[in-house]
Amino acid sequence: MSADDNARIDAIEQALLARWPEARISPTLERIAALTDMLGSPQLTYPTIHVGGTNGKTTTSRMIDSLLFEMGLRTGRFTSPHLESYLERISINSSSIDPKAAIFAYNDVAPYLELMDSKFENPISFFEAITAMAFVAFAEHPVDIAIIEVGMGGQWDATNVVDADVSVLMPIGLDHMEYLGNTLDEIAQTKAGIIKAGGFIVMAEQKPEAAKELLRRAAEVEADIAREGIEYSLDARAIAVGGQLISINGLNEKYDEIF
Repeated sequence: MSADDNARIDAIEQALLARWPEARISPTLERIAALTDMLGSPQLTYPTIHVGGTNGKTTTSRMIDSLLFEMGLRTGRFTSPHLESYLERISINSSSIDPKAAIFAYNDVAPYLELMDSKFENPISFFEAITAMAFVAFAEHPVDIAIIEVGMGGQWDATNVVDADVSVLMPIGLDHMEYLGNTLDEIAQTKAGIIKAGGFIVMAEQKPEAAKELLRRAAEVEADIAREGIEYSLDARAIAVGGQLISINGLNEKYDEIF
């Protein structure tokens, strides 16, 4: 990375961090919907797998990305949080976004941020801005499919302006109760908000209260569903050098030794 690119990446990070903090939650899709509309709704230009739940979202997103990339698809992946650099959140073809592509995406988004700030009570947040950057980057690449991890909750998470072809619901537990609710069924109801009409759901094994809400939402929007232990199951898992090997009994056949 050139010195100029490095300086620009640092400046973008400071501009993002100066925004409404990621940990300060405002439960609405109004701002991100308005922002993506101004950008031409880039998130609707490619198929999407939306990954929600409580535990294992990032690991699952990475595994889906790896599988699809190895199948020859151009993939985009958005996950959070990051460890060292905010660029880790946006991946293209299973690697962190190239700095020049990140700069291009931010330059696309930046002109609309202050405009959106002036239109709403609360400004565009760090998470909303970087989510929009990911949507733009994936459209510009372009990707064949995007794997988008929910930040928090689901129904009003900034990522939920996608029209997901597949919604993945990992195990749901009691998390972020100050925002999502005090009971498992309340939290599951919010997380079920990523299930789209006519979509397909891949549901990990859930506690009964959570499963009830997910199934209710699926029936409400006429979404098809594959449940762990019923329509599909994990047959075997073993530690391997650099990862793990798994075997899955899928909807139509068995898949052995997936790395």
